[in-house]
Order: sequence, then structure tokens, then C-alpha cells
Amino acid sequence: MSHSSFSQLGVPANIVSALTRMGIDTPFPIQVDTLPDTLSGKDVLGRGKTGSGKTLAFSIPMVARLAGELSGGNRRGGRPLGLVLAPTRELATQITAVMRPLAEAMNLRVTTIFGGVSQTRQVQALRDGVEIVVATPGRVEDLMGQGLLHLDAIEITVLDEADHMADLGFLPVVTKILNATPGSGQRLLFSATLDNGVNKLVQRFLHNEVMHAVDEAHSPVSQMTHHVFETSSVEAKKDLLYKLASGKGRRILFMRTKHHAKKLAKALTAAGIPAVDLHGNLSQPARDRNLAAFSDGSVNVLVATDVAARGVHVDNVDLVIHVDPPMEHKAYLHRSGRTARAGAQGDVITLCLPTQKSDLASLLRKAGISVTPIGVNASSPEVLALVGEIAPYVKPAPQEHRHQGGAPRGGGTSTGANAQRKRARRNGSAATNRDRGAHSGRPAKAGQSSRSNTARPTTSARRAQQRSR
Repeated sequence: MSHSSFSQLGVPANIVSALTRMGIDTPFPIQVDTLPDTLSGKDVLGRGKTGSGKTLAFSIPMVARLAGELSGGNRRGGRPLGLVLAPTRELATQITAVMRPLAEAMNLRVTTIFGGVSQTRQVQALRDGVEIVVATPGRVEDLMGQGLLHLDAIEITVLDEADHMADLGFLPVVTKILNATPGSGQRLLFSATLDNGVNKLVQRFLHNEVMHAVDEAHSPVSQMTHHVFETSSVEAKKDLLYKLASGKGRRILFMRTKHHAKKLAKALTAAGIPAVDLHGNLSQPARDRNLAAFSDGSVNVLVATDVAARGVHVDNVDLVIHVDPPMEHKAYLHRSGRTARAGAQGDVITLCLPTQKSDLASLLRKAGISVTPIGVNASSPEVLALVGEIAPYVKPAPQEHRHQGGAPRGGGTSTGANAQRKRARRNGSAATNRDRGAHSGRPAKAGQSSRSNTARPTTSARRAQQRSR
């Protein structure tokens, strides 16, 4: 790895100080390679595996250049200067978290825009004026159509994980968005592969681009160790999985379906191993809450589907476990990239039933992974070495107080005491409520008589009264 410092690469002092406060002192290879070109305004095509440091590789030059000669004068509502497009909400949020401290150090504002939530706050941020927008393509298209977001002032555009945007079918929308940005602007595209139409984006929108690829041998991802654990039966696989999930370190368990991810997270929690799930069926607040619990260490286990493979950028994930082997090799690589981040070491485990051996061997061959499968059980030395120190048992909350995503029943913040008071009101106050009458002291509506201190007539009595009128 090069010994160049951020200062030697031309990064402004305020950003270097912000990086130091973030605990980042030494640039990664992809940053060393790309920063001289990106800081000078060139279009760059960056090919780096996940965890190689590409978020900072584009965040640093975007902030540095927009705070300098491209500052554009006063903030203008709905007209940002920089745009970062990401394939998922989670990834957009993570990019913003990395970029914001750098932006604040240069007096710039960043906002995140994505679908699945109300647009009110996003629109207000745009109206207030922000320099940088980090967004998913769908919501950008929506806000452009409503005349609330204009891209004619964009100086720098970044496409992050363009290959995943292609996989999700976003390329037509991305093309429309890029067409709305000035052709003279700087464009940075980062992608692990150039298939599925990504090469067409490069040919159409990047000009005299400089390509940089990080050699895998020098990438932090080389610190990743792969394991294939073969189990004899579904029951043996379950025992092995629970053992692997029981350690103190952070671990992500990948499932193929939303239903199974939710089910496994609940089962692990019930077994005293707190876990949260992350998949497409969750609301945005539930996603944010669950990811925050995993990020801050409230829980050590995250059970996710492939939708989260690109969007979970959490450091110090010790284990990635493919509970269900993925359908294709690219998904394997993206899932696995949740560990061995930022130069740390990590282990990737794939659980394999007898019927999955041939398919898994083919998948690993396509992914370029060389690993010898071994037969294990929950007490095998190879397993215990990866589990490490066992986390303390956590008694599950009573079933009546648990709810999907950890939220209390009723959607509020009810405590046990609140629940007791509610039950008391329901049980002990029913007679009082009847004595007070239907309206409980509220004014009678037009055409109705107040029946305070009298019991409400039965349906048959009311019909008799109506007939007698």
C-alpha cells in the first residue's frame, strides 16, 4: 500500500482534519489512485470491490471541489450542485453518514432522498438549499417530475454501485437523470463490474474518463477468509446456525426470502440471542431502527435478505453467514463484502446441505473462491474457533409486549405500567363509563340528546322510540 497521506494527495486541510476526527489517517489504494484525478476534475471510472474505500474516494473530491471553485454562490432552493445516486435506501443513508462530517467541515449541506417515506422533509431540505443530494433514482425522478428538484446546476455526479442499479432495473431512470445534468459536469462512476448495460452508461456519459481498478491482492478484501460447512441434515444445520450466532461479535446471517429472515430473527431472539431482521417488507422506520440497533451494538445479529447486501456498511462485522446459499455468484460476493471492511479481517461461512453441494461448488467457482468444504457439527473445533466468546443469554421480553420490529403494540411507547393502567381502565372502569353515558361529557351533536346519567337504550328500544315519534 502506498504511504501517501491525504494532504500529499491534495486534500484540503479542513477535510484532512475531519477525516482524522473520524479515525481515518491513511488512504486506501483506491483513494490513492483516484484522488489526484478526481480532485483535478477528471471523469473517473472506479472498479473496486466492496469494502475497498470507494465511498471516501468520491466523497472527498465532491466536497473539496464544491466548496472551492464550484461553490456556485448562494444556496438556491431545489438546485443542488452535487448528486450521488445509489441503488438502495440503506446505501444512500450510509453514504450520507460518511460524507456529512466532511461537508460540514467545508460549510456544505447534504441531504438524503429516497422513496418509501413521506417526501415532506426531503422537499423542505431542497427548498432550504443544499449543495449535495444523495439519492435513489426513483425518488429523484418523482421530484423532478413535480418540479421540486432541478439538476441544471449539477457540477459533479456520482453513480455508486452502478452494476447493482442495473441489476435492479434502474438504468432507464438513471439515463434520464444523467441527461438532465449539464454535459460539462464531472462524472464519477464506481462499479464492481461493467456488465448489464453499465458499459453503455460509461460510453455515453463519461468523457475521456480515467479508469482505476484496485488489485484484489492489495485490497482490504484480501483479509476475508471463506469457509464451507457441510451439515448432514436440516436439524444439524439449525444447531450449527444457533451456535454460530451465539458469539459476542457482530454477524450477519443471509437468507433467500423475507419470510425466513423474519422467522429466524424471531426464533433467535426467543432462544436468548437478540436479533433483528432487514428485508424489503419492513417500513423505513423499522429498517432504520433495526439497522441502528445492529450498528450501535444493541444486538449482535442481523438477519437479512439480498436487498441488504449492498446497503449494510457497518464496520467490525466478524462473520457473514450464508444460511441459504445465494442464487448466483455476484450475490455471494456482495453479501460477503459486509465483512473484512476498512482493512479489518473477517470470515465468510456458507452452510451446505447434502443436496446443495454441486450447485454451491459451481457458484464458488464462478465467484473465484477456492475453499475446501468440511463436514462439521455445532461442537466441531473449526466452528468453536469462529464463534469465539459466547454472548450472555438475554431473556426474551414477554410475548404480549413484543411486536414486529420491536415496536410496542398500538404503535406507541407503552411500558408495562402503561399496559397495566390500560387494562385497569378497560376492566375496572366499564361500569363508570356506562354510568356516564355515551358521550362522556362531550356536547351532544345536532339532532342528538344528551343522555348523561342514563343508560343507553338498546337497539330495540330505539326502534320503538322512532316508531312512536
